[in-house]
Order: sequence, then structure tokens, then C-alpha cells
Amino acid sequence: MTLRVVAVAVGLAVALCLRPAVAAEFGSVSAPAAILFDAPSEAARKVAIAPRGMPVELLSLLDRWVKVRDLTGQVLWISRADLARERTVIATVTATVRAAPQDSAALVLRAERGVVFQLVEPEPVSGWVRVRHQDGASGFVRVREVWGL
Repeated sequence: MTLRVVAVAVGLAVALCLRPAVAAEFGSVSAPAAILFDAPSEAARKVAIAPRGMPVELLSLLDRWVKVRDLTGQVLWISRADLARERTVIATVTATVRAAPQDSAALVLRAERGVVFQLVEPEPVSGWVRVRHQDGASGFVRVREVWGL
């Protein structure tokens, strides 16, 4: 290998390592209960049922199917018709929602693991994100307490 080829290869490797990470894209289940399959076909094995509002990471799109990753990391397929662009997050621990993005702010509510929140503002601020509970209560929860961002 010539020195020039090595230099180009090293430059390409460095460029790939330094490029900014692409933010994950998320959606949520819009159907009352959506079936998750192991392949993009209704004839495929049914793996799970996803409740309305469950956040999923969107991995790839095919005609009527979307390849998604769930909270557990499992990669599955869902009908595109069963998804919404509405952003939601799910509590991964008992989540504390506060009136402002700080630990000393008034407590709005505590939510058990598995509770789904509507994402009010998708961009976290200093480790907090603004959410709304289905009962209408809203506030800020620590990013580390939810999944779907």
C-alpha cells in the first residue's frame, strides 16, 4: 500500500469516528393495541401486543411496515397504520415529575415504572424533559427516569 492510500484510509476512518451521532427517531403506538411481529408480514410470528402510547424507536420503513426497537431493546415489526408521530416516553423507574426542572421544585406526581407520558417538549434541558400525564398533570422529569428520547 502506498503512503497516499494509507493517509486517505486513515483520514476516512477519523472522519467517520468524528461525525456527530444521529439522534434516534421515535414514534408511538396509536392503535388501542398493536401487534408486534418478528417480520414485516401479517403471516409472521406474533411476538407481543403494544398498548396505545407506547414509545418505539423507528429503525426502518418498508411500504406498510416499520421496524422498531422497544424499551427492552427487542427489534420487531409493526404496521405503519398502528403508529403515530406523537412523541411519548415511558418511565423506566418510579419517576418523579416536578413543577420545574430542578430537584427542589414542587412535586407534581410520582409515576410507577411503565407509565407513559406525552412528551411536551422533545429537547431535554439540563437533564430534564417536560411531560404530560394522561390525567392532565404536567411537569418535568429527569431524562434518566424515562425511555423514548
